Amino acid sequence: MVKMIVVGGGWAGCAAAVAARQAGAEVTLIERTDMLLGAGLVGGIMMNNGRYTAALEACALGGEAIFTALEGIYRHRDLNFPGHAHASLYDVVQVEPVIRRLLAARGIEIRTLSRAVEVEKEGDRVRAVILEQGERLAGDAFVDATGTTGPVGNCLRYGHGCVMCVQRCPAFGPRTSLAALAGGREYALVKPDGTYGAMSGSCKLVKESLAPALRRELDEKGKVVLPLPPDLVRPQKLKLKVCQQYALPAFAENIILLDTGHAKLMAPFFPLEHLRRLPGLERARFADPYAAGKGNSMRLLAMAFRDNSLKVDGLANVFVAGEKQGPAVGHTEAIATGLLAGHNAVRWAVGREPLVLPRTLAIGEIIAQITSDLAEGRAGRASYTFSGAGFFQVMREKNLYSTEEKEIRRRVREAGLEGIYAQSLVR
Repeated sequence: MVKMIVVGGGWAGCAAAVAARQAGAEVTLIERTDMLLGAGLVGGIMMNNGRYTAALEACALGGEAIFTALEGIYRHRDLNFPGHAHASLYDVVQVEPVIRRLLAARGIEIRTLSRAVEVEKEGDRVRAVILEQGERLAGDAFVDATGTTGPVGNCLRYGHGCVMCVQRCPAFGPRTSLAALAGGREYALVKPDGTYGAMSGSCKLVKESLAPALRRELDEKGKVVLPLPPDLVRPQKLKLKVCQQYALPAFAENIILLDTGHAKLMAPFFPLEHLRRLPGLERARFADPYAAGKGNSMRLLAMAFRDNSLKVDGLANVFVAGEKQGPAVGHTEAIATGLLAGHNAVRWAVGREPLVLPRTLAIGEIIAQITSDLAEGRAGRASYTFSGAGFFQVMREKNLYSTEEKEIRRRVREAGLEGIYAQSLVR
């Protein structure tokens, strides 16, 4: 039996665990907190713009399980809001138990409250991870899906201080990087002003703190747009966001709320005394981060150098996914790279060449563009997303963007990859 260890239980880690299990491995997923999904616990936006294409590609490749699981908890579908079309919003309150059940039903061992702090190596191979409690977990191959957020020291240095976000570093200890512990090189996003990292792009309001009429509109329509008075418009805040697909004038000139179970406020932070000046928000209260009147979590501070198969440079059996593999921002991006990393980790363990997705697929193109940045000395100079900013324009220019399932399946089939993630590799 091939033994796989996935470190980090966010969207990327969960997808990697599913793919590795489908490939026939015995899989253990470790997560330092008491819940899975990480930023997915406060996210909620799927299928907007080019993410629709990427999700269809992932399903055609054989990675449909997570997307299918979400079908039962979408609060709104085919939603349009500024700069974005045909979005689906999942319920962030319901999502974690749904995904946990999915993994458990697949026979994946889930180990929460398990923080990796050391590794055992033999040459360029990792043999085991050591947990904070001293337990040793051996594996044939590993996926690092530990993310790039925090810890508190980075938020203090690069942001506006610890804002008590969903990462819960003070309670469960800081994020640790498997790739870094094993000697892999990492880099951070460099903003135009020379500072490092990027701030999470949205915060959450307790829906019950909204005025009843506003809450009804949000429940019924899925979105609310409230114009800001001129003295509260702060376009410079858009440059702070990790989610540059939302760095549009409409998000500076208005309060945009989306219904994800909480009221998702599409701004990295907003002073509470200013927010409460708006009609219907007189009693507004933040749900995440608790200090979102001051700032938000800092991300893209610990990305690994890796190749197009998502194998870490200099490490034979460690693959990376999610933001750990590079500045591809979003849930769909995390799931898509997680599926590839989990699949390739098993391929390596059974002696097969790792899979590199072709650039005829949006997933292959986004991975290849980040690889080019690494090779050409531009590491951390740009971020990518299927749903907006520069890469969505690239998708349209290269005719990669489509919402037609038959067309996407045709592309995957022509690449010889239909259902590849669903094939067992272990004999």
